Amino acid sequence: MKGLRKQMRIRKQIASACFLLTLAATIIGLAGCVTIGREFPVEAVSKIQKGKTTRAEIDLLFGTPWRTGIDDGMKTWTYAHYRYSLLGSPKTRDLIVRFNDQGVVVSYTFNSTYAEDATTIGARP
Repeated sequence: MKGLRKQMRIRKQIASACFLLTLAATIIGLAGCVTIGREFPVEAVSKIQKGKTTRAEIDLLFGTPWRTGIDDGMKTWTYAHYRYSLLGSPKTRDLIVRFNDQGVVVSYTFNSTYAEDATTIGARP
């Protein structure tokens, strides 16, 4: 009788330990990858022309910006997609477009950690 109770208690402990390990692995797995922003068409970056491309054209090329703001008095639109993982290097892309008062692109900045983007937009690493 005592042996049976001891076996049942050990089985309950093992079951509890398995549940806790599964729960911990699930939480770590879910928390292990974080995405901020949203994807945007990188190939369209090469179509931006300073002094020519308008805010409406940027909207057609990239959609609604993830974030808007002001940089040195100029309206800015930011497109960004950042992926962070516990098990690997971060993968990031961002595009910041600056407009003059007439809504024409004055300047833009594109940054990426993706190796393929160097060839897509013609930049050199």
